[in-house]
Amino acid sequence: MGNGKDEDYNFVFKVVLIGESGVGKTNLLSRFTRNEFSHDSRTTIGVEFSTRTVMLGTAAVKAQIWDTAGLERYRAITSAYYRGAVGALLVFDLTKHQTYAVVERWLKELYDHAEATIVVMLVGNKSDLSQAREVPTEEACMFAENNGLLFLETSALDSTNVELAFETVLKEIFAKVSKQRQNSTGTNAITLGNAQAGQDSGPGEKRACCINL
Repeated sequence: MGNGKDEDYNFVFKVVLIGESGVGKTNLLSRFTRNEFSHDSRTTIGVEFSTRTVMLGTAAVKAQIWDTAGLERYRAITSAYYRGAVGALLVFDLTKHQTYAVVERWLKELYDHAEATIVVMLVGNKSDLSQAREVPTEEACMFAENNGLLFLETSALDSTNVELAFETVLKEIFAKVSKQRQNSTGTNAITLGNAQAGQDSGPGEKRACCINL
């Protein structure tokens, strides 16, 4: 999988990265879209945006990924970008329990603004710092199961599970769209990621999946 030209895609999926400031959202995005990591990455101001086109079977899927600021003062701005999102990665720092303690609040805020059928993955980032862990894997996995979320632990620093996290979310969205297409004539290319198109994605069952490797 790699970057594709903007015109060479069959689907467009809008995905948002949410969570507290400093949990590594920006580095997860840069690792996935450019295979880069910055030890000196600055705090995101407002919203940043990047894309990557991946192949899912024979379909080219363009992921529009929005990295939102975690600081409270940007909340009114960033929540507007949840609208039309069909996928989300809710990120916490597994070495800082306070970033995990507020994921329920982030989840509620997401559901207040995003599509009802949005695919959400809970992501415990910084797994390379296992000696400093403050959030047990079992605890986060149970929360994900109880809330119908996917769950994975990642490290943007050493790339652990970064590809898997984004690809799993994209595959879940793609499965919903494929099911929709089977039940309608549709067109050759379906675009999700705006409010109207997102509403057409159809209801889908949320399933919990703790993908811990």
